[in-house]
Amino acid sequence: KVKSLVSIGGPQQGVYGVPHCLGEDSTLCDYMRRLLNYGAYTSWVQNLLVQAQYWHDPLAEQEYVRNSIFLAQFNNQGSDKNPLYKENLENVEKFLLVKFTKDTMVDPKESEWFGWFSGEGADMVPFNQTDLYTQDWIGLKTLDQENRLHFMEVDGNHLQLDQESLDYITENYLL
Repeated sequence: KVKSLVSIGGPQQGVYGVPHCLGEDSTLCDYMRRLLNYGAYTSWVQNLLVQAQYWHDPLAEQEYVRNSIFLAQFNNQGSDKNPLYKENLENVEKFLLVKFTKDTMVDPKESEWFGWFSGEGADMVPFNQTDLYTQDWIGLKTLDQENRLHFMEVDGNHLQLDQESLDYITENYLL
């Protein structure tokens, strides 16, 4: 049995941005995103580039679910749900999600707490308003209702944990 699961800056719902390219103001970043939209879900790209396995285009949700070889399956986002994924997560005693307030690697950073875009990708919604949560595809809702789902926000960029934060995680989740 797993006592604690700690995710530090993990893109739980994937990414819809290029590292260090936050926002829509950069022509180069927008061009790179368009290229990813075009090819990220092709089988050879999915099998060759692990980064493509985290690409989650909110404007092409069905294509993502159908062609993602990792994240969509792991989050039980397809029509065929793997009950073992949910059962395994529900057996975790404590699940900590760490989000970085100035993250330039995971875009959107809300993904680090399972937040994602609503409907057609217009607005960001918190984790507890996503289908993944409300339909409890992987057990997040169960963990949350039983106070076993925890959140921590760290002021800094991706994986830049200060000593105080690292000590807190170690003392409260790993010992």
